[in-house]
Amino acid sequence: MIDFDDVREEWMKDPAFVKEYEALEEEFSLASAMIAARVAANMTQQDVAAKMATSQSYIAKLEGGRINPTMKALKRYAAATGSRVKTTFEPIL
Repeated sequence: MIDFDDVREEWMKDPAFVKEYEALEEEFSLASAMIAARVAANMTQQDVAAKMATSQSYIAKLEGGRINPTMKALKRYAAATGSRVKTTFEPIL
């Protein structure tokens, strides 16, 4: 079996990969935060979809980064998971 951490470590040696990976950092961060909120609420994607009156596939696309959500969509997702949206700006190091 191939260990993902080993593969990722190898990929991170490639400057082109690192550049693309870092370009997606914000999307990964948002997806991770959404999934964490859903898991903390002990909900499935179907549960969130039902509270938002939408489909599970839409939630999967939101969490998978295939849709760029509006602030309105993020607020609806947050409300469905019993959380709130908080945004920050951080200096680029």
